[in-house]
Amino acid sequence: MFDYIKGTLVELSPAEAVIECGGIGFDIQISLQTFQALQGKEKATVYLYHYLREEDEQFYGFATKDERELFKLLISVSGIGVGTARMMLSSLTDEEIRQAILAEDVARIKSVKGIGLKSAQRVIIDLKDKIVKGGGTDSSLPILGGNDDALVQEATTALVMLGFTKPNINKVLPAILKKNPSIRIEELIKEALKKL
Repeated sequence: MFDYIKGTLVELSPAEAVIECGGIGFDIQISLQTFQALQGKEKATVYLYHYLREEDEQFYGFATKDERELFKLLISVSGIGVGTARMMLSSLTDEEIRQAILAEDVARIKSVKGIGLKSAQRVIIDLKDKIVKGGGTDSSLPILGGNDDALVQEATTALVMLGFTKPNINKVLPAILKKNPSIRIEELIKEALKKL
């Protein structure tokens, strides 16, 4: 499966980007969020979702893994296709969508063109538990740069296994590491458990 494409940004419009990689130009459907992130860039890395149906094959591209993960969750909801999911990510940021789902804000989701009352309710019902558990975000994203990444990944994995959500973990770990950069893994986990 395709994960991402990295290359020269040849064309960019609010709905699509053409990225040249290895002498081949890839036409990629994008959201307005991704369009804004790519503006002014010559080189780009775009995370891909390969959509394949009987008579249709498309690449959907995202500036972040989080946006792609939320896109995958949205299209898992009955009645929400790739076009509607892209429209949602163009109308609201991925964080705004997550917050609307968690707050059960039907009106906010319904404000997206093409989403009716029943679809908005279905999105909330189907995705609320998944969002609470950290779905729609990519846990493999590094929180910090440098040598702390391995420590953070190990601590995150342990805390998730203990039942904590990735968004909450991602708020706590950087603060602990900032105070004590030389902390050992077991101390980091203990400190995180006190704060979670």
